[in-house]
Formats: sequence, structure tokens, C-alpha cells
Amino acid sequence: MPAWKRAADLACAILALPLLALGALIMLLVTLLLSPGPVFFRQARIGHQGRRFSIYKFRTMRVDADPTVHKEHFHRLMRSQAPMLKLDAQRDARLIPGAWILRASGLDELPQILNVLCGDMSLVGPRPCVPSEWEQMTGAQRERCRTVPGLSGLWQVSGKNRTTFDEMIRLDIRYAQEISPIGDLMIVLRTPFALLTQMGDSLRNRKTAAQRLVAVGSALAVPPVGPRALVAAGL
Repeated sequence: MPAWKRAADLACAILALPLLALGALIMLLVTLLLSPGPVFFRQARIGHQGRRFSIYKFRTMRVDADPTVHKEHFHRLMRSQAPMLKLDAQRDARLIPGAWILRASGLDELPQILNVLCGDMSLVGPRPCVPSEWEQMTGAQRERCRTVPGLSGLWQVSGKNRTTFDEMIRLDIRYAQEISPIGDLMIVLRTPFALLTQMGDSLRNRKTAAQRLVAVGSALAVPPVGPRALVAAGL
């Protein structure tokens, strides 16, 4: 990692520690009320040059959430030209009530400040993938890991959930090849607007999913049987 990048990471991560402490306190209260269990979620990820490390997040799913659901969803996205929508948009039943707001705003990833302090991650870089995703990628696609993964990145500020898997790979590789202080600064400045757009998209997608469920439920519902219908049927 370039010296300028590491210095910027350390400075920003240290300044953000009080925000992390406040977030942890709020999440402690939320999990106690809505989903008893650990406040933090730890997961294996693939970082620079394929090195494995543990990523930290605020837990937004139920303790007994099935991880295979995400694996199957990502497998479908890799082999299609569909937008990289999270299962959150489909009103994922594994989520703690209200957790979709944390995920859409990126606040669930606040604990990754610790990963930045440890040097496993940077403020800016490609998002680290899970081992099962890494195993499915080709050698060319793994070029996205030529640099340290980050909290935000070129893909995140270039549409993210509106882009396909192939577009994500191209943007990540482009960032790894063109990394610079000015480039990182521009991505950081664009991140708040990208998060606002992501929250708006998530809200619209959830409304669409809810309307679809209502429509399906109405189509499958059996209409009430009145007295005339019973008489006509000889009952």
C-alpha cells in the first residue's frame, strides 16, 4: 500500500473511532430488543492478492440466518447481466426489523474501521469478496485484488446496485490500475451521494417487492362464498 494511502487511512480511522463506539452502543440496544445475540458479525473475506482475513460488521441478520441463500443469489448474478441487487430489495426475511436501513446507508459496515486500522482494508478500494465468490472467479477477474480492499470504491460510486457483475469487475480493475491520491479523494467525496442514491433505490425496490407480494397473494386468495353461490351449487 502506498505510504500516502496508509497515512490517510490511519488518520481517518482514528478520527472515526468515537462514531464507531456510539454506533456499537446503539446496535447493542437494538439487538437486545429485536434480535438477542452478538452485536458484531465476523466473516472470512479475500483481500489483497487473495489473502484471507476476517471482516467486521454490525449484525443485521438473525442469528440462525442461512448463508447458502446469499451464495446462491451471488452465483446467479455472476452468470447473468442482471443488476447487482442485494436480497434486501426482495425484503429478505433473514434481516432484523429495520436493518435494511443500516445496510442501505452502509452504517452496518462502520466496524470495518478496525480492519482499516489493522491494514487489512483501506478507506477506498474494491469490496472484499467471500471465499466462495473468489473460488468462482477467473484469473482475469481476480485482478481486482491487486490492491487492498476498501470501504468505498469506484464501483460503489458508479452505480453499484445498478451495475452488473462484469461491470463491477471492470471498475474494480480500473481502480487498481489507476490508483492515485486525487482518485481516492474524488471517490470519498462522491460516496455520500452514492449512499443517498442507494438508500432511495433500496426503498423503491422494497416497495415494488411488497406490491408484488400483495398482488400474488390477491391472485391466490379464494374469494368468499356467499349464500347465492351455495344455493346455485345445491348446498
